[in-house]
Amino acid sequence: MRTRILAFAAALTVAGCGHSEDEWQAQLDKYKKLQQHEADLQKQLDSEKGHVADLEKQLKDMGVDIKSKSAELADRDKALAEYKARAAKLEAIRQRFEALRKKLDQLTKIGLEVHIRHNRMVISLPGDVLFDSGRDTLKKEGEEILGKVAAVVRADKGLIDRDYEVAGHTDSQPLQGGIFHDNWGLSLMRARGVLLYLIGKNGELPVKHWSAAGFADTDPVAPNDSKEGQQKNRRCELIVMPDVDEMLDLKSLTKE
Repeated sequence: MRTRILAFAAALTVAGCGHSEDEWQAQLDKYKKLQQHEADLQKQLDSEKGHVADLEKQLKDMGVDIKSKSAELADRDKALAEYKARAAKLEAIRQRFEALRKKLDQLTKIGLEVHIRHNRMVISLPGDVLFDSGRDTLKKEGEEILGKVAAVVRADKGLIDRDYEVAGHTDSQPLQGGIFHDNWGLSLMRARGVLLYLIGKNGELPVKHWSAAGFADTDPVAPNDSKEGQQKNRRCELIVMPDVDEMLDLKSLTKE
């Protein structure tokens, strides 16, 4: 764009002597319009860059990790179009996560933590509330909490039709022997216990949308060097799996 304006200005200077005053003024007006167009484009581009940066910060604060593209485009028109498209995609992702969070607001009201981790919406269930130490049998209090979770999911078609993974986690204290053998066995069987309750006669959630996995102590949310940290790491998570559109959008906005 700048090159085009400079070339136009040079041509105007060379040819100026052969024009009438009206023609000369008309050419000057065209030049001024080009200058204004360039200034307007730059202003729009700066505005869109700021909008994208603001959306990226909002998503980062929510827990969604979007890696920014670092390459700068030479052509302002192309750059402006790309920044607008990126802003639109970021806004769509933000709105989807916000809509999903609102659907799960009822769970925060009963004391459960709902947050975004690894670009996925997560409902965190404290392990000590669900199970006694070293056990995979649900406590009465744990069954009551899971019943409330199931009721919230069942009541919303947008939630009941989503795919979920129950993820079991432990602290780093080694499990010695017993029927579970190690923390892998304990975390998996606890996830299985939660899963069976949710898809069974008490939870009545659709089997086809649910799965379970055990992570032992490999994905801590706090340091294991204190009792408080270990308690936070003993947990089960209900992970809302991203749908196809969400995965495609996130992939298109990241650069490995």
